[in-house]
Amino acid sequence: MSTPPSNPPAVPQVDPLPAPTPEVKVPPTVEKPTGWRAALEHTGIPQSWLKRPKMPSKKVMVFVGTVSGLLGAYYYDRKQCRLIRQSYIDKVKHLAEEPMPPWELPRKVTVYACKWPGDDAHDRSAKWFRTYVKPILVAAAVDYELKNGNQHGALARLIAENIRDRRRIELGLDPAPEERPPPGPPRPDGDKRRREMAGGTILIGRHTLKEYMEGMRRGWTKSLVKLDVDEVVAKELENDGHFDEPAPPESDSSEPESKPTPPPVAQSSIIFSPMQLKMPPPPKPPSPPEQPAIPPHLDVPPTQIPEQPPLTLVSYTSLLGFTNIPLMIYGYFNRRKDVRMGAEAAYRVIVNETRPFNEPTSGSALMDPESSNDNSDVSTLGDLAFDLSAESHYRSNYKETPETIAKARKSYYEALPKKLETARALARREREPTKDEVKFPPPTEVHLRAERLKKEKKWRDELDGFEILNKQKGVSWDDRMKSALAVTVEGELPPPPPSARDEADL
Repeated sequence: MSTPPSNPPAVPQVDPLPAPTPEVKVPPTVEKPTGWRAALEHTGIPQSWLKRPKMPSKKVMVFVGTVSGLLGAYYYDRKQCRLIRQSYIDKVKHLAEEPMPPWELPRKVTVYACKWPGDDAHDRSAKWFRTYVKPILVAAAVDYELKNGNQHGALARLIAENIRDRRRIELGLDPAPEERPPPGPPRPDGDKRRREMAGGTILIGRHTLKEYMEGMRRGWTKSLVKLDVDEVVAKELENDGHFDEPAPPESDSSEPESKPTPPPVAQSSIIFSPMQLKMPPPPKPPSPPEQPAIPPHLDVPPTQIPEQPPLTLVSYTSLLGFTNIPLMIYGYFNRRKDVRMGAEAAYRVIVNETRPFNEPTSGSALMDPESSNDNSDVSTLGDLAFDLSAESHYRSNYKETPETIAKARKSYYEALPKKLETARALARREREPTKDEVKFPPPTEVHLRAERLKKEKKWRDELDGFEILNKQKGVSWDDRMKSALAVTVEGELPPPPPSARDEADL
């Protein structure tokens, strides 16, 4: 008996998916301009110019805001600079309009500036004076003489030498220099000294004050004997052994005797390269006669330094180094501070009101501005503490000057024996010069001696300048400077007299 076939399970009926309806793209509605925009559209103006303005993006707003702020700060600062400078020029310009006799000389001040410690540019402080102080002096018809120290310590040495020359002339040890008499009637005795005292002295920065006071101390308290620096250094280097001939090696008794070597030929008579073909040097002039010894009673420093022209102390700071970049940026947009500072200093010089120099009351003027914050210590220094905070802006590597010079001296003397050996071998014709030595002749022994003398003088001058400008050392002072110095203070010029035009208007 067969079984009936089983029916398969029913498959559920699934409704077919509806066909996707095509997406109808609705064209964007263009807003038709109305009002004055519709009127301007028919004049030919592009429609893009007539759209409603939109807010710019965030980046554009940041850019425009930053640039506008910087340009606004720059414009405001430079405008204030012009106004400040012009206000001081208006205060003093009537002095330049006052009549003077044809033989009268204008007032003249002496300006001292020197190289900032650690700065490669030697005239940065002098440029600061020309930019911010000079315009006011010129407006008042005040002449000036600028003396700038190109190296550290050079200004102190110059001032000391000028003071010693003046002392020698006043004591009759040296003749007075011949000067062309100015035009006009004969000048009374002491007229030059009177004009010097009526002029004044301007010191740009604390570093210049240090060199000025050190030069004053050396010039008025040291001996009047003239010393030739080159001769003094040459005598010290004469027997140091660096240019001595090397000792010959001891010969062994078992070895046969070597043939005697010919005597060395003079260096000046050997020419091994056409590049060294030169005319013989001219004969040296006869040395000047030795100066008579200074009598002991004349070679005595004075017990009291004579009165000096009044000092005008001007604050100055040179910002150098990576850490001072924020201050440099701030100073670029704040030049009006320098303009006001320079104008006020020039105005003090023109007014010429003075007070006595505040001398230090403590026994020592040594101070480290970074480690000492005690105001009582600063007050004991008097005017020697002028612009003390500027020393904190010295470059950090300036304190390593002695170590840097020691390394340079060591490397030079380590390479010197090889240079000497080459120079002597070529001078004595012990070997033929190489191709490079023919093209570029090495220095002779005479040149090496001159180079060594020049380097030693430079190193010693740098160390001398470091001892003057070092932060650990204060401003030089001597009790004989008491009552000899004065400092200009703020004051006011008398009102200008009414001119003929003003009287006619009245």
